Amino acid sequence: MNTKKEVTVIGLGPMGFVLARTLLDDGYKVTVWNRSVEKATALVADGAVLAADPAAAVLASPVIVTCLNNYETTHNILADTALKDRLLLELTTGTPQDARTAETWVRALGAHYLDGALLATPRQIGKPDTPIFLSGDMVAYEKGETVLKVLGGHLMYMGAAAGAAAAWDLAILSSLFGLITGFLQGARIFESEKLDVNALGDMINNIAPVLGEMVRHEGAVISTGNFGLPESSLKTCAVSIALMVKQAAESGIPGEVPGFILQLMNKGIKAGYGEEQLGALIKVMR
Repeated sequence: MNTKKEVTVIGLGPMGFVLARTLLDDGYKVTVWNRSVEKATALVADGAVLAADPAAAVLASPVIVTCLNNYETTHNILADTALKDRLLLELTTGTPQDARTAETWVRALGAHYLDGALLATPRQIGKPDTPIFLSGDMVAYEKGETVLKVLGGHLMYMGAAAGAAAAWDLAILSSLFGLITGFLQGARIFESEKLDVNALGDMINNIAPVLGEMVRHEGAVISTGNFGLPESSLKTCAVSIALMVKQAAESGIPGEVPGFILQLMNKGIKAGYGEEQLGALIKVMR
């Protein structure tokens, strides 16, 4: 656990700036570095220390927080710095392989590595319910926990595998963007019928627990491999999607979204999964 209230933040984009600001407001001595020095001006005016270069930024604190464009940028910036015995807390978005590669590199330097994924927008940083996925060595987690609790109150340690946090992050984002893309198609259906799109958003919010239970059920189906005895089979679900394709053609709105889903479902039906659970589509995707 980091008992010294000293931390370095490297990368002052929209998220990195807020991370530094939140730590500064909590009483930390915050050292910052960014390629564009002007992005640090407001933070320095409020007490942050601007490091002359990445090497100085690393030497200033036991915990180094990076929030950059990608993992390669982190490596390039910190390649010639003295990371030994420090904790690198990587809050850059990446893939599980990015995290594994970074952990190998950091450990070879004699430093600790913790990978993190912020499930939040900048305005949500620092709130007690802000979720952060974390993965890596437990010792690294314990060293970074105090700093992390300032950034988000809902810390979720996903295990020692460095790539776990990124995997969770991408899987959640896939689910989210899939939902939003479907919602956008629904919004066009509403617009084509001159209905209030805001009402659709409110309704989805109201029935969110029901939708969540449907997703949870399919997760259990896939985990157990028990695709039989469906309440609503893949074939039945495909009928609903076909109606969306039909409605799009009739109303003149784009039909790519339901068209793609129907194509995937038809592959499952052709493969013999039509009378199984909707989750049987995973067998097509495998």
